[in-house]
Amino acid sequence: MDLQLKNKTALISGSTAGIGYAIAKQLAAEGATVIINGRTKERVDAAVKSIIDATGNTKVSGVTADFADKNQIAALIAQVPEVDILINNVAIFEPKAFAEIPDEDWLRFYEINVLSGIRLSRAYFDKMLQKNWGRIIFISSESALQIPSEMIHYGMTKTAQLAIARGLAELTKGSNVTVNSVLPGPTLSEGVGGFIDNLAKDQNKTVEQIEADFFKTMRPTSIIQRFLTTDEVANMVTYLSSPLAAATNGAAIRAEGGLLKAAI
Repeated sequence: MDLQLKNKTALISGSTAGIGYAIAKQLAAEGATVIINGRTKERVDAAVKSIIDATGNTKVSGVTADFADKNQIAALIAQVPEVDILINNVAIFEPKAFAEIPDEDWLRFYEINVLSGIRLSRAYFDKMLQKNWGRIIFISSESALQIPSEMIHYGMTKTAQLAIARGLAELTKGSNVTVNSVLPGPTLSEGVGGFIDNLAKDQNKTVEQIEADFFKTMRPTSIIQRFLTTDEVANMVTYLSSPLAAATNGAAIRAEGGLLKAAI
């Protein structure tokens, strides 16, 4: 299927690894001009080279910016003044007991996970409306609806993303601009993979045993009872980025393995 992305330019925040990298690679494979982002030049350069090698698409470049620093975000926007597709993917997570989460952590999570998407959307949204075409996608999480007790601050930021995306979608009425959210379930990204590996070593178990234990005790409602792959999430995001997804707007699309039991 041709997703009609060859004349589109996409910016994916937090895309040197994990879900962001998988999205960037799939968009590049569809022929889009792709701009990736990471915190260090070394990581960005390595990801750019990897995507070009994997896809043969040479229209891949990168911009370094740490989304904890609004000045670096402003510099990124200055370097990339206009895009057709914005994927708000950058995020941090950390399991921590509620009583042990200080104000500084709440603010840091909000700054990176929520304000990052607000700042980028504010820079590109009106230009998309002027062109009468654009896609903004927030990579939220099943944690937005089923707040994890072990990281409430993370869940709060993911819920906030849904509100922002829906509000922006209301401003697109009558246009060919869409704003949606994607809700992945637990995904075997670089950060999660490292966390699982460390747990396996600490508990003298295999990675497979840790995965089975996690879904049995922490996410028992999952239907697939396994971690998603980053490509499985990217499949959904790539489609929503395309002109073929024109009828999907203001939606919170699930890609969470059936973990959420509510019908809507």
